[in-house]
Amino acid sequence: MGIFEDAKETIGEAAKQAGRAVEDTVDKVKDKADELKAEADVKKAEAERDAVKARNEAKENLRD
Repeated sequence: MGIFEDAKETIGEAAKQAGRAVEDTVDKVKDKADELKAEADVKKAEAERDAVKARNEAKENLRD
């Protein structure tokens, strides 16, 4: 019975480690997705800022 108990314990530990590895990978993917979304948001905000600046400059030029 000792061999079977050892095997069962080893398999259980391997399953736990595999589960932790999967969770870590999922967390890393989510973190990367959040990072890419944040970068996209920054680029969008910068583009909007540049568009407003250009529009304001065009209006200013029309006033002159």
